[in-house]
Amino acid sequence: MNFTPEQLEQNWNKLIRLIEDTFEGERKEKLLKMYNDFKDRMMFAPASGQEHFHLCTPGGYVQHILNIVKYSLAFYKIWKDNGAYVDDYTIEELIFAALHHDLGKVGDLEQDHYIPNPSEWHRKNQGKIYTNNPDLKFMTPPDRGIWILGQYGIPMTQNEFIGIKLTDGMYDEGNIQYLKSYAPEKKLKSNMQHILHQADMTTTRIEYEDWLHANEEVVNTKVPKNKQEQKQVDNLKQKFDELFA
Repeated sequence: MNFTPEQLEQNWNKLIRLIEDTFEGERKEKLLKMYNDFKDRMMFAPASGQEHFHLCTPGGYVQHILNIVKYSLAFYKIWKDNGAYVDDYTIEELIFAALHHDLGKVGDLEQDHYIPNPSEWHRKNQGKIYTNNPDLKFMTPPDRGIWILGQYGIPMTQNEFIGIKLTDGMYDEGNIQYLKSYAPEKKLKSNMQHILHQADMTTTRIEYEDWLHANEEVVNTKVPKNKQEQKQVDNLKQKFDELFA
């Protein structure tokens, strides 16, 4: 997916409106200051460095963030509607963590995290469009994101801190001690982190499939070829309704 200049601007405006509508007071003002400072870099940042990952294109970062907020809210509703306990965190905390789980992928205060890959061979043969900036001090994206928020004096709750840390789930080995615990007192006290991880996995998978099928012809395989197939479809729908009514 390649974004037009108009789409880049529209996505940026959506991101800023989300911040303005979600947060209040001094924290909102500090967030808007940070996003304004990062605008020229963040608006064009990719979400990953390899084309077969997710949204490896200018503007991919902002689109990914909008997507994960969308799916975090969707999974929150699913968990709540099915009886999960959701009173130990707020929607604001959920959105804050979703917004900033990948903030470190933008880079530090001065340099980008992803830079164009100078190797034409790697770009052409391995799809490595970007490479990690070797001049940056090494940090995981969540750690760098938390550090950046601290540089702007933006406070966060414990739920938000743990949510940012654990959005990658056990894909980040440092999260194992949080997520793979057998002692009751060490288990997570909130399901917010699980919702964020589900949202991130769903988002990245859908973004990958969008890339995978971008150039395929659209073939309608959903229309039954004959009455017998239509009857089978109707029977399946009826069974589904009976099971989940």
